[in-house]
Amino acid sequence: MRMMGMIAAGALGVFAVACMQAEMPDASEGAQAYSANCAMCHGLSGKGEGELAGDLSVRPADLTRLTRENGGTFPVNQVLSYIDGYTRQGREDVEMPEFGLLLKGPSVPIATGDGVMTPTPRPLAALLAYLESIQI
Repeated sequence: MRMMGMIAAGALGVFAVACMQAEMPDASEGAQAYSANCAMCHGLSGKGEGELAGDLSVRPADLTRLTRENGGTFPVNQVLSYIDGYTRQGREDVEMPEFGLLLKGPSVPIATGDGVMTPTPRPLAALLAYLESIQI
C-alpha cells in the first residue's frame, strides 16, 4: 500500500513539473481559437455582433466587459467553466455549444484565483488569454 502511495505521489510530481515547464500560450494564439470558434456569434470585436447573432434567440454576450462586470477582476474560473460547458449543462436559455471537447490539447497550468494552478488544455488557456486581452 505504501509503495502505491509513493508511486502516485511521484506521478503527481512529474505531472506538476511537466505542466509548469509548458510554455504558456499568449493572446495571439488565443485569437486564432477565438476566430475559429467564437467570432461567428460574438463578432470579431467580441461585443456580441457576429454574423449569426441575429439568428439566435439569446443575444451573445459582450465578451469585452467580463472584467468590468466582475468588479475589475477577470473571472477566470467562470470563463473556463462557461466555455467548457460545465456551468451551462441543462440550461435551455443558452444556445452556445459546449467547446470543452473541441478545445483539447496538452495541459498548461492556469492560476484560477484560488491559489491553485489548474491543468487546462492549451487551446482553452490560449482562448482565455485572448479574452482577457480584449477587456475594456
